[in-house]
Amino acid sequence: MSMQEPGLPAASTEPDNPEKKLRPARTNATKQRLFDASMELIGERGAAGVTVDEIAAAAGVSKGTVYYNFGSKSDLIAQLLRHGVDIMLGRLQAIEGLHTEPLEAMEAMLGQAMDFMDDYPSFARLWISENWRTPSEWGKLFVELRSELLAVIGAAIEKVAAAYPVDAGIARGSLEAAMFGAIFVVGLDRQTYNPERTREQSIAAIMTIMRGYVLR
Repeated sequence: MSMQEPGLPAASTEPDNPEKKLRPARTNATKQRLFDASMELIGERGAAGVTVDEIAAAAGVSKGTVYYNFGSKSDLIAQLLRHGVDIMLGRLQAIEGLHTEPLEAMEAMLGQAMDFMDDYPSFARLWISENWRTPSEWGKLFVELRSELLAVIGAAIEKVAAAYPVDAGIARGSLEAAMFGAIFVVGLDRQTYNPERTREQSIAAIMTIMRGYVLR
């Protein structure tokens, strides 16, 4: 049934702006394809070594679609970094409230992080290769994204500190950075050099950082 108000002209089915963006569902599907294709190519050759034509071809879209949705390769990579971190944040936050014991909750969070690394190993390669590059055209974005990920890790560490006696001599910021770096390095090392290493072994290795923080 039409929801049109009496006396008002029928709403046009044509877009008001011929350059109107794609509908959200279609945009999200396109973005995911571009994310997957871009991460694979960029992970292999670095951001500078990949062209928009190659990204479009790998994603199964036209070059114009890439520019239509993202404007430039630089903007595309920036939005893909944002998209990847959003996926990772969603996974890390998905376990919130599922574990009452803080160290168990931390292990579960690390499990989510390792699963993300398994699903998107090229994202980890891009992050590591570009994050510490100076100067970087995405420098400000990396600062923002890093702070969001560190905040989730920091909140988990705060719960551990509230439940256990911990080493006050360890700077909280350094501990967050150690956990954050270990997630990427251990996850990528497993992908690249030690595929026989299990998910649980990787989690246990990173958890030694936290267990060293807790005083027994």
